[in-house]
Amino acid sequence: MIRILIELTKLRIAAFSTLSAATGYVVFSRSLHWQIIATSLGVLLLAMGACALNEWQDRDVDALMERTRRRPIPAGRIRPPAALAVAAALLACGFPLLSTVHGSAPALLGLLAVFWYNGVYTHLKCVSAFAVVPGALIGALPPAMGWTAAGGHVLDPAMLALCFFFFIWQVPHFWLLLFAFGSDYEKAGLPSLTRFFTTDQLSRITFLWTLVAAGSSLLLRIYGVTFSPYVSLGLIAAGLWLAWRASPLVRGHACNNRSALRSAFGGINAYALLVMGLLAADALLGVE
Repeated sequence: MIRILIELTKLRIAAFSTLSAATGYVVFSRSLHWQIIATSLGVLLLAMGACALNEWQDRDVDALMERTRRRPIPAGRIRPPAALAVAAALLACGFPLLSTVHGSAPALLGLLAVFWYNGVYTHLKCVSAFAVVPGALIGALPPAMGWTAAGGHVLDPAMLALCFFFFIWQVPHFWLLLFAFGSDYEKAGLPSLTRFFTTDQLSRITFLWTLVAAGSSLLLRIYGVTFSPYVSLGLIAAGLWLAWRASPLVRGHACNNRSALRSAFGGINAYALLVMGLLAADALLGVE
């Protein structure tokens, strides 16, 4: 049963959202306070609930794709009403926790994230191959939840720069999956960029977005998210490393090379973790 819940709630994705929220909290507060536990738990509950609700919404489509047909609902390991009940319970716990401990701002941002994921993006991806671009707003909201939970203002330029980084990062992260599963999307009747671009064109587009994601981290110093020159150098080094890791995408037919794709996908995930680690080190260790 635990395995079913882990898969139903996409725990790894939910954990990443939680980590980005914790990063927002630490960067603003520049300390570790016990309330970060409530922030992290609240975001985790909301993210898990939204993911479970998404699996309930996509259960028929998931059954048509090789990548998703073994998920708990299409595989018959949990019935749709039970999955919906799990999603509702998680969401019902997450919202009150955030609003009780931190007030309305992070709770409302959490509500926006769930609405955008389950009410907008889940339906938009059925009609547009470019749904991931507006859908990337989902990834930008958890750090804003952490920032406001720590007492920050929702329109703080530093917070917006941090959110922009996660927004940009999410687009090439998703498009790299298309190389492996684009045919699955087409089989299920979903619009896919592989219908509009050749694989070589898509690899170049994804590489350019990856470069933009690497460059967007430089805004973090400009807008005061980080103050340390050493951390700034670390961000530059991480961006150059990411560009090198993704460079096979524009070398010949690397898009047909599974190892090159895995390398690029692993690289962009590791890059986000590196950036979060550098920002946390700056905030907590006071690196100057």
